[in-house]
Amino acid sequence: METGNEPAVPAAPATTSGPARDAKGHYIATIDHDRRAQAAARLRADNPKMTYQQIAESTGYNNKGDCWRAIEKCRKAVLQSAGAELIASEAAQLDDLFVAALEVLERDHVVVSHGKVVTGADGKPLLDDGPKLAAIREMRQIRESYRKLHGVDQPTQVAVSGAVRYEVVGVDPGDLR
Repeated sequence: METGNEPAVPAAPATTSGPARDAKGHYIATIDHDRRAQAAARLRADNPKMTYQQIAESTGYNNKGDCWRAIEKCRKAVLQSAGAELIASEAAQLDDLFVAALEVLERDHVVVSHGKVVTGADGKPLLDDGPKLAAIREMRQIRESYRKLHGVDQPTQVAVSGAVRYEVVGVDPGDLR
């Protein structure tokens, strides 16, 4: 006969297939979790009217919050991958530009005036440093673009100091007390 005053018997541990944890209780990603997250994200993409609860139920998540977090993880992974591809593509284009500027830098350029090569007193063509200097400027700009692309430069900090004075027009300061 139960009186309601009996000591509580601890419930048996749930045998759900929750997230894998290490000895310290930290989450461990497994391929099965990634596949389930991928399935949830694919369902969300293919069926935008499907609720997170419906997706959670069909993919085996305990609740819609876990399902939403898994889909967000997939979105971030896709964005990171796309971002890495974009950075690699931009870097390749900068490489091509740098090589072209380097080729200009390594060539000798002669001074031309009115369609004719200008020669010195010795009869040899005068060399024009303008194209080389322009190539150096371009190479410097390309290197700056590399630094920005890869986040090497320190962020710019702006410091503002000074005082602000407020003036209320049409009110007697003695009335403000």
